[in-house]
Amino acid sequence: MYKYTLVEQDEKVEKFQEKRIEAFDNLEARLDNIKKLIRQGKLKTIKYYRLNPKSYDVVKGTDLVGDYFNDIETLLKNDWYEITRKIT
Repeated sequence: MYKYTLVEQDEKVEKFQEKRIEAFDNLEARLDNIKKLIRQGKLKTIKYYRLNPKSYDVVKGTDLVGDYFNDIETLLKNDWYEITRKIT
């Protein structure tokens, strides 16, 4: 009659939740890499401007990166769990 037993459903939920939590570890590792890339970009920009003191060239797209950071911060600040708890 039922497709899944309660034990199978519990195991699926547990695996799902583990994957969601592991995703944060992955994001933190990527963030560490991004921090290194930002430092490297800053050094390249400094070097470029020292070689080209009258230049208005954009060496790295910091404005776009900043916009992405704003979006990420907005996503992480919004506590969707709390919002949905209030609705139900």
